[in-house]
Formats: sequence, structure tokens, C-alpha cells
Amino acid sequence: MTNINLGKVYLVGAGPGDAGLMTLKGKALLETCDVVLYDALVSDEILAMVNPIAEKIHAGKRRGHHSLLQEETTQLLIEKAQQGAIVVRLKGGDPFIFGRGGEELADLRSAGIEVEVVPGLTSGIAAPAYAGIPLTHRDFSSSVIFVTGHESAGKYRPSINWEAIAQAAETIVVYMGLHNLSEIVSKIVAAGLPESTPIALIRQGTRADQSELIGCLGNIVKLVKDHDFAPPAIAVIGNIVNFREI
Repeated sequence: MTNINLGKVYLVGAGPGDAGLMTLKGKALLETCDVVLYDALVSDEILAMVNPIAEKIHAGKRRGHHSLLQEETTQLLIEKAQQGAIVVRLKGGDPFIFGRGGEELADLRSAGIEVEVVPGLTSGIAAPAYAGIPLTHRDFSSSVIFVTGHESAGKYRPSINWEAIAQAAETIVVYMGLHNLSEIVSKIVAAGLPESTPIALIRQGTRADQSELIGCLGNIVKLVKDHDFAPPAIAVIGNIVNFREI
């Protein structure tokens, strides 16, 4: 490889875990790339698709356990592309849904690196489907909203308006909300959602060990503690949760 011809970076969504949900385009890139920087939530089955001679770099981020800082990850992508490599930045779910893909895209473009985005299936859609919960249904829910339960510090505005979220849609899907679940539940109940509102927590969505914890806003925090229900998990809030009993 030389510095004469720049390489290219592909921001690829690996989906939520089930290797069968990986896109054909993403799989083809994994099989032919020179370098892969992958996240912590990418499954072993998907990593097995990677070109055996490709350089593999773990760039995963889990609460309290960051392998690489975001700035270090971006710098590595730039350096590898400048060396002429075809680089896959492999991200759990979809790169542009709470995945920092937009940040990486902007930084790479600023450095003069060619970038292409390959979308992936996001866990907020796939995990409820595997749990038998449709996010919309003519008799239960005509609207759905996606929101993160874990905001970055020093962001562009103070915090999520949970009071507005509570009234904005019939179904609420919360990513990365388990750590702040008690606070989230308190705010949306204060905003007017009844404590009887159903909620489903879905852990390890679409994987062989996917599990669900079903309750209501009034008891879910206690259920999480009683069952030692741990991340990674998403929450689905709304009457649509009851559909799984039909």
C-alpha cells in the first residue's frame, strides 16, 4: 500500500446480532476488505465473515469499558484509508441510529477520505419483532418514536424532554435506557402515562440468548432488580406490548 492512492471507508451496519440479518452488501465488504474496526456488540458469527487476512481492530464501546476513544477510532480510520486500505467500520445495528456514524462520516470527509454508508437493521425494530411485538398495528399503535436513554455529556442541548416524548407517540422505543430506567419511568409517568402502561425490556435482541422482561411502568424497576436484568437491552413502552399475548 502507498500514500499515493487513498483507500475508502465503509460505515457498515452489522444489524443487532443474528448473522442472518446482515445485508448482502455488508457481507461482501467484510469478505474483501483490508481492515475492519468493529464494535463490542458485533456478534462472533458476523466477525467470522471477515476476510481471514484482514486486520481486525476491536473498537468497542460499552459503559465503563471503552477499548478506544472515539477520537482514536476516527484517527485510525483516517490513517488506514490514507495508506490505501479498504476499511470497514463495522457498527452494531445501523450506523446512523445512535451509532455515532454521523460523527465519523463528517470527520472522514473533513480529512478528504471517501466514505460510503451501508445501512443495517437497527435493534429497535428487530428485537421487538423477534419478541413478537409489532411496533405499529391498526388496533394498538399508529405511531412510534425512537429515543436514546443514554445521552452524551456536553451535547448541543440540555437533555431529552421526556415529558414531550411521553405524549408524542403511542409506542416508545428506548435504546440504552436500562441504566437510567428509574429516572426515565418517573418522568414519563409524571408526564401522564399511567403506571399500568405495559413495558417490555428485550435483552440481546435477535441472538440465541434473547430474553424479555415484561411488566408495567409501575413495577418494571423492581422487576429489573429482582431478575438482575442487565444490559444490553432496549425498552418498548405502550399498549402494543400486549399484542404478544394474542
